[in-house]
Amino acid sequence: MLDTVRIVDTPEGIALRLPAAGPVPRALAWVIDLAIRMALLMLFGMVLGMLGSTGAGLYLLALFVVFWGYPILCEGLFGGQTPGKRVLGLRVVAGDGAPVGWLASIVRNLMRTVDMLPFGYACGLIAGFSDPWGRRLGDLVAGTLVVHVHPVQPLPVTVAGGTHAPLSPLRPEEQVAVLAFAERAPRLTPERQMELADLVTPITGAQGAAGVARLGGIARWLLGQG
Repeated sequence: MLDTVRIVDTPEGIALRLPAAGPVPRALAWVIDLAIRMALLMLFGMVLGMLGSTGAGLYLLALFVVFWGYPILCEGLFGGQTPGKRVLGLRVVAGDGAPVGWLASIVRNLMRTVDMLPFGYACGLIAGFSDPWGRRLGDLVAGTLVVHVHPVQPLPVTVAGGTHAPLSPLRPEEQVAVLAFAERAPRLTPERQMELADLVTPITGAQGAAGVARLGGIARWLLGQG
């Protein structure tokens, strides 16, 4: 199954694109995390093996923590990313794109016991290939989604500046257009930037270079930057 994009409409009327990750990058991330866990268990085994029967009991405790606690702690403490997911540029998020919560992380990871049945992650793979966004059973129950992480690009210097509220309320499509302008401005000539900014003078209250800067300020305002 190829990677797909899930569209979520936010309360603000903005269409949020969530690039869902397919089975291949998720499997590679899982392999990396498995290697890390095996290395941790080997280290614990070497250290605790010197403690005799007490060390054996502690090793069983470490085995439980590494197997079950590793993904939950990583996702809860590091923004939905285990080391493997970080290497592959993946992140676990809530179904609406919000950060994953502790409860959702616990549920999706405990559900691995079902996803692994009857062997080789069979249930999880069947669910992932059947779901349009590649979610395994744990994700379906927890309401989570694994997505690709794209680096956040700051607004270009040409449209950066102060934060400005629009002179009048913007419709959802107008908000999208303002953000699209800020994103694409680096690929436009200054003349083209000013030409486009002049079209929305009623929103910015300025023309020319000042209009471009004001439009960038409105984009920053929409993104909550300041």
